[in-house]
Amino acid sequence: MDELLYEKVLRTDECKIHYWISKNQSSPWLVFLHGAGADHNMFAEQLQTVSKDFNVLLWDARGHGLSRPMGNKFSITVLMEDLLEILNIESIDKATFIGQSMGGNIAQELVFYYPHKVEKLVLVDCTCNTMKLTGFEKLTLKLTPFLIRLYPWDYLVRASVKASALNSEVQIYLEKSFHKIGKKDFIKIFLETAACLHYEEGYKINKPILLVYGESDQTGNIKKIASSWAANEPYCHLVEIPNASHCSNQDNPLEFNAALMEFLKKFI
Repeated sequence: MDELLYEKVLRTDECKIHYWISKNQSSPWLVFLHGAGADHNMFAEQLQTVSKDFNVLLWDARGHGLSRPMGNKFSITVLMEDLLEILNIESIDKATFIGQSMGGNIAQELVFYYPHKVEKLVLVDCTCNTMKLTGFEKLTLKLTPFLIRLYPWDYLVRASVKASALNSEVQIYLEKSFHKIGKKDFIKIFLETAACLHYEEGYKINKPILLVYGESDQTGNIKKIASSWAANEPYCHLVEIPNASHCSNQDNPLEFNAALMEFLKKFI
């Protein structure tokens, strides 16, 4: 990956945010946003596929990977503001945003508040920020902060890894990534990601969207709501990735990359 990209650092008041950017900047932009607890390496299998036709930007979001220590500030809004600053520095006026899980939540907030910055969205194994929750889902979110702190750290990591990936190599990668973060920040990241949800009656993104989920993804309501979410968006293409769980782009990169390139080339 490194031979294709420049590594840069955004220095904020509390955190040095590392990001990687294409050396050839004459093509349309793809911005990759990793999931909670992961880092930019989760898109290694996509980079070679897209780098010939697109410029790419990847990052380690605040609190993740090399962008540590996190500092005191963390929320999806803060991450969105970090991202906007990087886009401004790099003179990226508009891009396609590819977000996995938490990365998809960031991308949705960006298109909600700054729709002019978004060309297209690829939302991978993430829930809808603006859909109305059921009573049970609301109760689960309310209880989660109390329950998650009760789990021993090693158990929490094992359970999170098992829920996220089927591929053993992906599981090893996630376990290492989660342990780098530590229990305190991992819980903070998880809870703040869930806190970004806000019901917006009648809202539509109204952008070309590739909505992707792994056939074995059992996290939250992601698989459950995918069809109804896609039906609500006039320009949405829904794809189920076989032999994949929550990190479907890593579990089955061949199927994911095929769906991704078909979508991107359709709207170039």
